[in-house]
Amino acid sequence: MKKNSTVGMILIAAGVLVAMKFLGLGHLISWVVSLVFPLILLGLGYIGWKHGNRIIGGVIAGVGAIMLLGKLSGLIMLLLAVGLIVWGVSKIKDNRSTNRT
Repeated sequence: MKKNSTVGMILIAAGVLVAMKFLGLGHLISWVVSLVFPLILLGLGYIGWKHGNRIIGGVIAGVGAIMLLGKLSGLIMLLLAVGLIVWGVSKIKDNRSTNRT
């Protein structure tokens, strides 16, 4: 399969997913679009960057990255909370071992 055909199929799939979302075809399609569409934008930005269109590729990849960060913000906050808890427990354990000696 040629590169242009692959990019064309990706663009068609992205368009179909977006159209299905706006037609109200269920929460599953909405969830897929909300996670996959930013990844598609990142990929298209990378392809554009690699083929010499650095400004357009960078802008498309940047928009995709911002959208993906927005979608994953809940997961990022959960990981931050777990990290803070683990760090706090380790500080308490370090403090107890220091006081014993």
